[in-house]
Amino acid sequence: MGDWNTATGPITRRRRATITAGRGVSLQPVNGRSTAASLSSLAADISIDDGHRKLDCSLETIRPKTKSEKKKRRNDFSDRMSCHKTQESLLSSTSGYNNYRGILNWCVVMLVLSNARLFLENLLGYGVLVDPIQVISLFLNDPYSWPAACLLIVSNVFIAAALYTERQLSKGSFSEAVGFLVHCINLANMLIFPAAVVLLVPSMTPVGSAFVLGIYTILFLKLYSYKDVNLWCRELSTVKAKKLARSLSCPSEQHFSGNHKVCYPGNLTIRDMYYFVFAPTLCYELNFPRSPKIRMSFLLRRLFEMLFLIQLLVGLTQQWMIPIIQSSMKPLEDMDLSRMTERLLRLAVPNHLLWLMFFYWFFHSSMNFSAELLRFGDRQFYKDWWNSESVTYFWQNWNIPVHKWCLRHFYKPLLRRGCNKMVSQSAVFFLSAFFHEYLVSVPLRMFRLWAFMGMMAQLPLAWFVGRFLRGNYGNAAVWMSLIIGQPIAVLMYVHDYYVLHYRAEAD
Repeated sequence: MGDWNTATGPITRRRRATITAGRGVSLQPVNGRSTAASLSSLAADISIDDGHRKLDCSLETIRPKTKSEKKKRRNDFSDRMSCHKTQESLLSSTSGYNNYRGILNWCVVMLVLSNARLFLENLLGYGVLVDPIQVISLFLNDPYSWPAACLLIVSNVFIAAALYTERQLSKGSFSEAVGFLVHCINLANMLIFPAAVVLLVPSMTPVGSAFVLGIYTILFLKLYSYKDVNLWCRELSTVKAKKLARSLSCPSEQHFSGNHKVCYPGNLTIRDMYYFVFAPTLCYELNFPRSPKIRMSFLLRRLFEMLFLIQLLVGLTQQWMIPIIQSSMKPLEDMDLSRMTERLLRLAVPNHLLWLMFFYWFFHSSMNFSAELLRFGDRQFYKDWWNSESVTYFWQNWNIPVHKWCLRHFYKPLLRRGCNKMVSQSAVFFLSAFFHEYLVSVPLRMFRLWAFMGMMAQLPLAWFVGRFLRGNYGNAAVWMSLIIGQPIAVLMYVHDYYVLHYRAEAD
Protein backbone atom coordinates (compact mmCIF):
# COMPACT_ATOMS: atom_id res chain seq x y z
CA MET A 1 0.00 0.00 0.00
CA GLY A 2 2.83 2.29 0.87
CA ASP A 3 4.69 1.32 -2.26
CA TRP A 4 1.66 2.15 -4.39
CA ASN A 5 1.37 5.60 -2.77
CA THR A 6 5.08 6.14 -3.18
CA ALA A 7 4.94 5.17 -6.81
CA THR A 8 2.00 7.33 -7.68
CA GLY A 9 3.16 10.33 -5.77
CA PRO A 10 5.95 11.36 -8.15
CA ILE A 11 3.79 10.65 -11.20
CA THR A 12 1.15 13.02 -9.93
CA ARG A 13 3.71 15.64 -9.23
CA ARG A 14 5.26 15.17 -12.68
CA ARG A 15 1.88 15.70 -14.39
CA ARG A 16 1.43 18.88 -12.42
CA ALA A 17 4.92 19.92 -13.43
CA THR A 18 4.04 19.32 -17.05
CA ILE A 19 1.04 21.58 -16.77
CA THR A 20 2.96 24.27 -14.95
CA ALA A 21 5.76 24.03 -17.49
CA GLY A 22 3.24 24.80 -20.18
CA ARG A 23 2.37 27.92 -18.21
CA GLY A 24 6.02 29.02 -17.98
CA VAL A 25 6.59 28.04 -14.26
CA SER A 26 10.14 27.00 -13.24
CA LEU A 27 10.80 23.37 -12.18
CA GLN A 28 12.19 22.32 -8.78
CA PRO A 29 13.80 19.01 -7.76
CA VAL A 30 11.29 16.37 -6.66
CA ASN A 31 11.83 13.86 -3.78
CA GLY A 32 15.49 14.66 -3.61
CA ARG A 33 16.13 14.02 -7.32
CA SER A 34 18.40 16.23 -9.32
CA THR A 35 17.11 18.74 -11.80
CA ALA A 36 18.47 16.72 -14.73
CA ALA A 37 16.60 13.61 -13.60
CA SER A 38 13.40 15.57 -13.27
CA LEU A 39 13.79 16.99 -16.77
CA SER A 40 14.40 13.53 -18.24
CA SER A 41 11.29 12.13 -16.62
CA LEU A 42 9.32 15.20 -17.79
CA ALA A 43 10.44 14.62 -21.39
CA ALA A 44 9.30 11.01 -21.13
CA ASP A 45 5.89 12.14 -19.92
CA ILE A 46 5.61 14.67 -22.79
CA SER A 47 6.42 11.95 -25.32
CA ILE A 48 3.73 9.76 -23.73
CA ASP A 49 1.24 12.63 -23.99
CA ASP A 50 2.17 13.17 -27.67
CA GLY A 51 1.60 9.50 -28.31
CA HIS A 52 -1.86 9.76 -26.75
CA ARG A 53 -2.64 12.78 -28.95
CA LYS A 54 -1.53 10.95 -32.09
CA LEU A 55 -3.63 7.99 -31.11
CA ASP A 56 -6.61 10.26 -30.56
CA CYS A 57 -6.10 11.82 -34.00
CA SER A 58 -5.94 8.41 -35.65
CA LEU A 59 -9.13 7.42 -33.87
CA GLU A 60 -10.83 10.61 -35.09
CA THR A 61 -10.05 9.64 -38.68
CA ILE A 62 -11.75 6.31 -38.15
CA ARG A 63 -14.85 7.89 -36.61
CA PRO A 64 -17.88 8.83 -38.82
CA LYS A 65 -17.63 12.00 -41.00
CA THR A 66 -18.96 15.44 -40.15
CA LYS A 67 -22.42 16.82 -41.02
CA SER A 68 -21.25 18.32 -44.32
CA GLU A 69 -19.83 14.99 -45.42
CA LYS A 70 -23.04 13.23 -44.43
CA LYS A 71 -24.98 15.81 -46.48
CA LYS A 72 -22.69 15.15 -49.45
CA ARG A 73 -23.43 11.43 -49.15
CA ARG A 74 -27.15 12.14 -49.14
CA ASN A 75 -26.74 14.36 -52.25
CA ASP A 76 -24.86 11.62 -54.03
CA PHE A 77 -27.69 9.24 -53.24
CA SER A 78 -30.30 11.73 -54.51
CA ASP A 79 -28.30 12.21 -57.71
CA ARG A 80 -28.43 8.48 -58.31
CA MET A 81 -32.17 8.54 -57.78
CA SER A 82 -33.02 11.67 -59.94
CA CYS A 83 -30.97 13.28 -62.77
CA HIS A 84 -33.44 15.85 -64.23
CA LYS A 85 -34.28 19.46 -63.39
CA THR A 86 -36.22 22.32 -64.98
CA GLN A 87 -34.01 24.04 -67.61
CA GLU A 88 -34.13 25.43 -71.17
CA SER A 89 -32.28 24.29 -74.26
CA LEU A 90 -29.19 26.37 -75.04
CA LEU A 91 -30.47 27.48 -78.43
CA SER A 92 -33.72 28.77 -76.92
CA SER A 93 -33.99 32.52 -76.55
CA THR A 94 -35.13 32.10 -72.92
CA SER A 95 -32.06 30.08 -71.84
CA GLY A 96 -29.90 33.17 -71.28
CA TYR A 97 -26.99 31.49 -73.07
CA ASN A 98 -25.04 33.80 -75.38
CA ASN A 99 -21.63 32.23 -76.00
CA TYR A 100 -21.79 31.25 -79.68
CA ARG A 101 -18.11 31.70 -80.49
CA GLY A 102 -17.83 28.16 -81.83
CA ILE A 103 -20.73 28.71 -84.21
CA LEU A 104 -19.14 31.99 -85.33
CA ASN A 105 -15.86 30.19 -86.04
CA TRP A 106 -17.79 27.54 -87.97
CA CYS A 107 -19.44 30.24 -90.08
CA VAL A 108 -16.05 31.78 -90.86
CA VAL A 109 -14.62 28.40 -91.87
CA MET A 110 -17.64 27.63 -94.07
CA LEU A 111 -17.40 31.10 -95.64
CA VAL A 112 -13.74 30.56 -96.49
CA LEU A 113 -14.37 27.10 -97.90
CA SER A 114 -17.38 28.19 -99.95
CA ASN A 115 -15.45 31.06 -101.51
CA ALA A 116 -12.27 29.04 -102.07
CA ARG A 117 -13.86 27.46 -105.14
CA LEU A 118 -14.73 30.87 -106.58
CA PHE A 119 -11.21 32.08 -105.92
CA LEU A 120 -9.67 29.07 -107.66
CA GLU A 121 -11.98 29.52 -110.62
CA ASN A 122 -10.93 33.15 -110.76
CA LEU A 123 -7.24 32.23 -110.77
CA LEU A 124 -7.72 29.57 -113.45
CA GLY A 125 -9.84 31.86 -115.59
CA TYR A 126 -7.97 35.15 -115.32
CA GLY A 127 -4.56 34.29 -113.92
CA VAL A 128 -2.83 36.55 -111.40
CA LEU A 129 -4.18 40.08 -111.86
CA VAL A 130 -2.53 41.75 -108.86
CA ASP A 131 -0.32 44.56 -110.14
CA PRO A 132 1.13 47.14 -107.68
CA ILE A 133 2.07 49.48 -110.54
CA GLN A 134 -1.55 49.65 -111.60
CA VAL A 135 -2.46 50.98 -108.16
CA ILE A 136 -0.31 54.06 -108.79
CA SER A 137 -2.12 54.67 -112.06
CA LEU A 138 -5.39 54.82 -110.12
CA PHE A 139 -4.12 58.02 -108.49
CA LEU A 140 -1.97 59.44 -111.31
CA ASN A 141 -2.58 59.74 -115.03
CA ASP A 142 0.51 61.84 -115.62
CA PRO A 143 3.61 61.20 -113.46
CA TYR A 144 4.48 64.89 -113.71
CA SER A 145 1.04 66.15 -112.71
CA TRP A 146 -0.20 65.60 -109.16
CA PRO A 147 -3.46 67.56 -108.85
CA ALA A 148 -4.72 65.51 -105.90
CA ALA A 149 -1.59 66.28 -103.85
CA CYS A 150 -1.85 69.95 -104.78
CA LEU A 151 -5.45 70.03 -103.54
CA LEU A 152 -4.36 68.54 -100.22
CA ILE A 153 -1.76 71.28 -99.82
CA VAL A 154 -4.30 73.99 -100.68
CA SER A 155 -6.60 72.72 -97.92
CA ASN A 156 -4.30 74.48 -95.42
CA VAL A 157 -5.59 77.79 -96.76
CA PHE A 158 -9.12 76.98 -95.57
CA ILE A 159 -7.80 75.83 -92.19
CA ALA A 160 -5.85 79.07 -91.75
CA ALA A 161 -8.88 81.14 -92.79
CA ALA A 162 -11.04 79.49 -90.09
CA LEU A 163 -8.39 80.06 -87.42
CA TYR A 164 -7.87 83.71 -88.47
CA THR A 165 -11.62 84.37 -88.39
CA GLU A 166 -11.96 82.95 -84.88
CA ARG A 167 -9.05 85.03 -83.62
CA GLN A 168 -10.62 88.19 -84.98
CA LEU A 169 -13.94 87.28 -83.41
CA SER A 170 -12.28 86.69 -80.02
CA LYS A 171 -10.66 90.14 -80.19
CA GLY A 172 -13.87 91.83 -81.26
CA SER A 173 -12.40 92.93 -84.62
CA PHE A 174 -15.18 91.05 -86.42
CA SER A 175 -18.81 91.22 -85.43
CA GLU A 176 -20.73 87.96 -85.12
CA ALA A 177 -22.54 88.64 -88.41
CA VAL A 178 -19.28 89.28 -90.28
CA GLY A 179 -17.65 86.24 -88.73
CA PHE A 180 -20.62 84.05 -89.65
CA LEU A 181 -20.50 85.31 -93.24
CA VAL A 182 -16.75 84.64 -93.52
CA HIS A 183 -17.20 81.12 -92.12
CA CYS A 184 -20.03 80.39 -94.57
CA ILE A 185 -17.93 81.52 -97.54
CA ASN A 186 -14.97 79.48 -96.33
CA LEU A 187 -17.04 76.32 -95.79
CA ALA A 188 -18.88 76.66 -99.10
CA ASN A 189 -15.58 77.02 -100.96
CA MET A 190 -14.31 73.87 -99.26
CA LEU A 191 -17.00 71.90 -101.10
CA ILE A 192 -17.13 73.86 -104.37
CA PHE A 193 -13.42 74.41 -105.07
CA PRO A 194 -12.20 70.76 -105.02
CA ALA A 195 -15.28 69.62 -106.94
CA ALA A 196 -14.60 72.23 -109.65
CA VAL A 197 -10.97 71.12 -109.91
CA VAL A 198 -12.03 67.47 -110.22
CA LEU A 199 -14.54 68.27 -112.96
CA LEU A 200 -12.28 70.64 -114.91
CA VAL A 201 -8.84 69.02 -114.67
CA PRO A 202 -8.61 65.98 -116.99
CA SER A 203 -5.65 64.45 -115.15
CA MET A 204 -7.74 63.84 -112.02
CA THR A 205 -8.48 60.13 -111.73
CA PRO A 206 -11.72 58.84 -110.12
CA VAL A 207 -9.86 57.17 -107.24
CA GLY A 208 -7.68 60.20 -106.55
CA SER A 209 -10.70 62.48 -106.80
CA ALA A 210 -12.70 60.38 -104.33
CA PHE A 211 -9.77 60.40 -101.88
CA VAL A 212 -9.33 64.19 -102.06
CA LEU A 213 -13.05 64.92 -101.81
CA GLY A 214 -13.25 62.62 -98.78
CA ILE A 215 -10.47 64.61 -97.07
CA TYR A 216 -12.18 67.92 -97.88
CA THR A 217 -15.51 66.59 -96.58
CA ILE A 218 -13.87 65.60 -93.28
CA LEU A 219 -12.26 69.05 -93.01
CA PHE A 220 -15.61 70.68 -93.78
CA LEU A 221 -17.27 68.87 -90.87
CA LYS A 222 -14.34 69.59 -88.54
CA LEU A 223 -14.26 73.31 -89.30
CA TYR A 224 -18.04 73.55 -88.91
CA SER A 225 -17.68 72.05 -85.43
CA TYR A 226 -14.76 74.40 -84.72
CA LYS A 227 -16.94 77.38 -85.62
CA ASP A 228 -19.85 76.21 -83.44
CA VAL A 229 -17.81 75.41 -80.33
CA ASN A 230 -15.98 78.74 -80.34
CA LEU A 231 -19.32 80.49 -80.79
CA TRP A 232 -20.68 78.66 -77.73
CA CYS A 233 -17.62 79.74 -75.74
CA ARG A 234 -18.20 83.39 -76.68
CA GLU A 235 -21.85 83.08 -75.68
CA LEU A 236 -20.80 81.70 -72.29
CA SER A 237 -18.34 84.55 -71.87
CA THR A 238 -21.09 87.00 -72.70
CA VAL A 239 -23.34 85.74 -69.92
CA LYS A 240 -20.31 85.67 -67.56
CA ALA A 241 -20.35 81.91 -66.92
CA LYS A 242 -18.09 81.02 -64.00
CA LYS A 243 -17.15 77.58 -65.26
CA LEU A 244 -16.65 76.72 -68.90
CA ALA A 245 -16.50 73.09 -67.80
CA ARG A 246 -20.31 72.99 -67.76
CA SER A 247 -20.54 73.57 -71.52
CA LEU A 248 -20.37 70.88 -74.15
CA SER A 249 -17.04 72.19 -75.32
CA CYS A 250 -15.27 72.17 -71.94
CA PRO A 251 -15.48 68.87 -70.02
CA SER A 252 -14.74 68.68 -66.34
CA GLU A 253 -11.18 68.39 -65.09
CA GLN A 254 -11.36 64.75 -64.11
CA HIS A 255 -11.20 63.81 -67.78
CA PHE A 256 -7.72 65.19 -68.22
CA SER A 257 -5.34 62.91 -66.34
CA GLY A 258 -3.07 65.71 -65.16
CA ASN A 259 -3.02 67.84 -68.34
CA HIS A 260 -3.41 71.59 -68.15
CA LYS A 261 -6.91 72.76 -68.91
CA VAL A 262 -7.27 75.28 -71.76
CA CYS A 263 -10.01 77.89 -71.76
CA TYR A 264 -11.25 80.22 -74.47
CA PRO A 265 -9.56 82.09 -76.18
CA GLY A 266 -6.36 80.26 -75.22
CA ASN A 267 -7.32 77.48 -77.60
CA LEU A 268 -6.97 79.64 -80.73
CA THR A 269 -3.47 78.48 -81.62
CA ILE A 270 -1.97 76.77 -84.64
CA ARG A 271 -0.95 73.79 -82.53
CA ASP A 272 -4.45 73.31 -81.16
CA MET A 273 -5.99 73.67 -84.61
CA TYR A 274 -3.76 71.08 -86.28
CA TYR A 275 -4.12 68.66 -83.39
CA PHE A 276 -7.86 68.77 -84.04
CA VAL A 277 -7.33 68.43 -87.80
CA PHE A 278 -5.37 65.18 -87.36
CA ALA A 279 -7.34 63.83 -84.38
CA PRO A 280 -9.75 60.95 -85.19
CA THR A 281 -12.88 62.94 -84.43
CA LEU A 282 -15.20 65.42 -86.12
CA CYS A 283 -16.34 67.21 -82.95
CA TYR A 284 -14.11 69.92 -81.55
CA GLU A 285 -13.39 70.40 -77.86
CA LEU A 286 -11.10 72.80 -76.07
CA ASN A 287 -9.71 69.93 -73.98
CA PHE A 288 -9.76 66.45 -75.47
CA PRO A 289 -9.40 63.41 -73.17
CA ARG A 290 -5.80 62.23 -73.42
CA SER A 291 -4.23 58.86 -72.73
CA PRO A 292 -1.25 58.88 -70.32
CA LYS A 293 1.35 57.61 -72.82
CA ILE A 294 1.91 56.01 -76.23
CA ARG A 295 1.84 52.22 -76.08
CA MET A 296 4.41 51.11 -78.64
CA SER A 297 3.20 47.50 -78.84
CA PHE A 298 -0.37 48.64 -79.50
CA LEU A 299 0.84 51.19 -82.06
CA LEU A 300 2.92 48.62 -83.96
CA ARG A 301 0.06 46.10 -84.03
CA ARG A 302 -2.28 48.68 -85.54
CA LEU A 303 0.41 49.71 -88.05
CA PHE A 304 0.91 46.10 -89.12
CA GLU A 305 -2.85 45.65 -89.54
CA MET A 306 -3.04 48.81 -91.64
CA LEU A 307 -0.25 47.75 -93.99
CA PHE A 308 -1.46 44.17 -94.30
CA LEU A 309 -5.13 44.95 -94.80
CA ILE A 310 -4.57 47.72 -97.36
CA GLN A 311 -2.50 45.33 -99.46
CA LEU A 312 -5.14 42.63 -99.06
CA LEU A 313 -7.92 45.06 -100.04
CA VAL A 314 -6.06 46.20 -103.15
CA GLY A 315 -5.17 42.64 -104.12
CA LEU A 316 -8.69 41.28 -103.71
CA THR A 317 -10.13 44.25 -105.58
CA GLN A 318 -7.81 43.67 -108.53
CA GLN A 319 -8.17 39.89 -108.50
CA TRP A 320 -11.82 39.47 -107.58
CA MET A 321 -13.88 42.64 -107.98
CA ILE A 322 -12.54 44.10 -111.22
CA PRO A 323 -13.18 40.96 -113.33
CA ILE A 324 -16.77 40.79 -112.02
CA ILE A 325 -17.33 44.48 -112.74
CA GLN A 326 -15.81 44.18 -116.21
CA SER A 327 -18.05 41.22 -116.99
CA SER A 328 -21.01 43.30 -115.81
CA MET A 329 -20.29 46.15 -118.23
CA LYS A 330 -23.28 45.46 -120.42
CA PRO A 331 -26.49 47.48 -120.74
CA LEU A 332 -29.23 46.20 -118.47
CA GLU A 333 -31.79 46.34 -121.26
CA ASP A 334 -29.84 43.64 -123.12
CA MET A 335 -30.36 41.11 -120.31
CA ASP A 336 -33.30 39.28 -118.81
CA LEU A 337 -34.24 39.24 -115.14
CA SER A 338 -32.35 36.01 -114.35
CA ARG A 339 -29.14 37.39 -115.83
CA MET A 340 -29.47 40.62 -113.86
CA THR A 341 -30.06 38.65 -110.63
CA GLU A 342 -27.04 36.46 -111.32
CA ARG A 343 -24.84 39.53 -111.82
CA LEU A 344 -26.13 41.06 -108.61
CA LEU A 345 -25.45 37.94 -106.54
CA ARG A 346 -21.97 37.54 -108.02
CA LEU A 347 -21.18 41.10 -107.01
CA ALA A 348 -22.84 40.97 -103.57
CA VAL A 349 -20.49 38.58 -101.75
CA PRO A 350 -17.10 40.10 -102.72
CA ASN A 351 -18.45 43.63 -102.30
CA HIS A 352 -19.73 42.87 -98.81
CA LEU A 353 -16.53 41.13 -97.70
CA LEU A 354 -14.40 44.00 -98.95
CA TRP A 355 -16.69 46.44 -97.15
CA LEU A 356 -16.25 44.54 -93.88
CA MET A 357 -12.49 44.52 -94.33
CA PHE A 358 -12.50 48.22 -95.09
CA PHE A 359 -14.55 48.86 -91.96
CA TYR A 360 -11.98 47.07 -89.78
CA TRP A 361 -9.05 48.74 -91.57
CA PHE A 362 -10.43 52.27 -91.24
CA PHE A 363 -12.46 52.35 -88.02
CA HIS A 364 -10.32 50.02 -85.93
CA SER A 365 -6.75 49.87 -87.25
CA SER A 366 -6.26 53.32 -88.82
CA MET A 367 -8.24 55.41 -86.33
CA ASN A 368 -6.73 53.61 -83.34
CA PHE A 369 -3.27 54.14 -84.84
CA SER A 370 -3.78 57.88 -85.19
CA ALA A 371 -5.44 58.07 -81.76
CA GLU A 372 -2.54 56.25 -80.10
CA LEU A 373 0.01 58.42 -81.89
CA LEU A 374 -1.76 61.60 -80.73
CA ARG A 375 -2.67 60.16 -77.30
CA PHE A 376 -6.33 60.77 -78.09
CA GLY A 377 -8.33 59.17 -75.29
CA ASP A 378 -11.79 58.58 -76.80
CA ARG A 379 -11.49 55.33 -78.79
CA GLN A 380 -15.20 54.65 -79.29
CA PHE A 381 -15.22 54.83 -83.08
CA TYR A 382 -18.00 52.24 -83.45
CA LYS A 383 -20.41 50.22 -81.35
CA ASP A 384 -22.06 46.83 -81.81
CA TRP A 385 -23.76 47.67 -85.11
CA TRP A 386 -23.64 43.97 -86.07
CA ASN A 387 -26.35 43.35 -83.45
CA SER A 388 -28.63 46.02 -84.95
CA GLU A 389 -32.29 45.05 -84.80
CA SER A 390 -33.35 48.24 -86.58
CA VAL A 391 -31.95 50.36 -89.40
CA THR A 392 -31.84 53.40 -87.12
CA TYR A 393 -29.67 51.56 -84.59
CA PHE A 394 -27.24 50.60 -87.36
CA TRP A 395 -26.78 54.17 -88.61
CA GLN A 396 -26.32 55.40 -85.04
CA ASN A 397 -23.60 52.91 -84.15
CA TRP A 398 -21.52 51.91 -87.14
CA ASN A 399 -19.84 55.33 -87.54
CA ILE A 400 -19.67 57.04 -84.14
CA PRO A 401 -17.67 60.15 -85.19
CA VAL A 402 -20.23 61.07 -87.87
CA HIS A 403 -23.13 60.21 -85.56
CA LYS A 404 -21.75 62.45 -82.80
CA TRP A 405 -21.31 65.31 -85.28
CA CYS A 406 -24.86 64.95 -86.64
CA LEU A 407 -26.31 64.72 -83.15
CA ARG A 408 -24.36 67.67 -81.76
CA HIS A 409 -24.31 70.12 -84.67
CA PHE A 410 -27.38 69.24 -86.74
CA TYR A 411 -30.05 67.11 -85.04
CA LYS A 412 -30.19 68.82 -81.61
CA PRO A 413 -30.02 72.37 -83.06
CA LEU A 414 -33.03 71.51 -85.23
CA LEU A 415 -34.91 70.27 -82.17
CA ARG A 416 -34.05 73.44 -80.26
CA ARG A 417 -35.46 75.49 -83.13
CA GLY A 418 -38.82 73.74 -82.89
CA CYS A 419 -38.56 70.91 -85.44
CA ASN A 420 -40.05 67.58 -84.43
CA LYS A 421 -38.02 64.37 -84.31
CA MET A 422 -39.28 62.99 -87.62
CA VAL A 423 -38.35 66.14 -89.52
CA SER A 424 -34.96 66.28 -87.81
CA GLN A 425 -34.20 62.63 -88.62
CA SER A 426 -35.22 63.17 -92.24
CA ALA A 427 -32.94 66.20 -92.42
CA VAL A 428 -30.01 64.14 -91.08
CA PHE A 429 -30.60 61.44 -93.72
CA PHE A 430 -30.90 64.13 -96.39
CA LEU A 431 -27.53 65.60 -95.40
CA SER A 432 -25.95 62.14 -95.40
CA ALA A 433 -27.48 61.39 -98.80
CA PHE A 434 -26.04 64.63 -100.19
CA PHE A 435 -22.49 63.78 -99.10
CA HIS A 436 -22.79 60.18 -100.37
CA GLU A 437 -23.80 61.47 -103.80
CA TYR A 438 -21.12 64.18 -103.66
CA LEU A 439 -18.39 61.60 -102.98
CA VAL A 440 -19.51 59.30 -105.80
CA SER A 441 -20.92 61.41 -108.63
CA VAL A 442 -18.24 64.12 -108.71
CA PRO A 443 -15.25 61.70 -109.00
CA LEU A 444 -17.09 59.70 -111.69
CA ARG A 445 -18.13 62.95 -113.42
CA MET A 446 -21.72 61.82 -113.81
CA PHE A 447 -24.83 62.65 -111.77
CA ARG A 448 -27.36 59.83 -111.49
CA LEU A 449 -28.49 60.23 -107.84
CA TRP A 450 -28.32 56.49 -107.14
CA ALA A 451 -26.38 57.01 -103.90
CA PHE A 452 -28.72 59.83 -102.88
CA MET A 453 -31.83 57.74 -103.46
CA GLY A 454 -30.24 54.77 -101.73
CA MET A 455 -29.70 56.81 -98.58
CA MET A 456 -33.16 58.37 -98.67
CA ALA A 457 -34.62 54.87 -99.09
CA GLN A 458 -33.31 54.13 -95.59
CA LEU A 459 -36.16 56.21 -94.13
CA PRO A 460 -39.05 53.97 -95.29
CA LEU A 461 -36.89 50.90 -94.65
CA ALA A 462 -36.25 52.05 -91.09
CA TRP A 463 -39.97 52.63 -90.58
CA PHE A 464 -40.89 49.19 -91.97
CA VAL A 465 -38.26 47.26 -89.98
CA GLY A 466 -39.05 49.16 -86.77
CA ARG A 467 -42.78 48.56 -87.11
CA PHE A 468 -43.07 44.98 -88.39
CA LEU A 469 -39.80 43.21 -87.51
CA ARG A 470 -38.30 42.58 -84.11
CA GLY A 471 -35.31 40.79 -82.65
CA ASN A 472 -33.52 38.36 -84.95
CA TYR A 473 -35.86 39.17 -87.83
CA GLY A 474 -34.94 42.83 -87.62
CA ASN A 475 -31.25 41.96 -87.46
CA ALA A 476 -31.60 39.74 -90.53
CA ALA A 477 -33.34 42.58 -92.39
CA VAL A 478 -30.46 44.95 -91.58
CA TRP A 479 -27.91 42.43 -92.83
CA MET A 480 -29.89 41.86 -96.01
CA SER A 481 -30.00 45.59 -96.70
CA LEU A 482 -26.22 45.77 -96.27
CA ILE A 483 -25.47 42.75 -98.42
CA ILE A 484 -27.89 43.53 -101.25
CA GLY A 485 -28.28 47.33 -101.09
CA GLN A 486 -24.67 48.31 -101.77
CA PRO A 487 -24.20 45.99 -104.78
CA ILE A 488 -27.37 47.39 -106.36
CA ALA A 489 -25.94 50.93 -106.17
CA VAL A 490 -22.55 49.74 -107.46
CA LEU A 491 -24.22 47.88 -110.33
CA MET A 492 -26.22 50.96 -111.32
CA TYR A 493 -23.14 53.18 -111.38
CA VAL A 494 -21.15 50.55 -113.31
CA HIS A 495 -23.93 50.31 -115.88
CA ASP A 496 -24.16 54.08 -116.32
CA TYR A 497 -20.37 54.48 -116.45
CA TYR A 498 -20.17 51.80 -119.15
CA VAL A 499 -22.95 53.37 -121.20
CA LEU A 500 -21.35 56.81 -120.87
CA HIS A 501 -17.76 55.87 -121.73
CA TYR A 502 -17.69 52.53 -123.54
CA ARG A 503 -21.02 52.06 -125.31
CA ALA A 504 -20.01 54.15 -128.33
CA GLU A 505 -16.74 52.20 -128.68
CA ALA A 506 -18.56 48.88 -128.38
CA ASP A 507 -21.08 49.90 -131.03
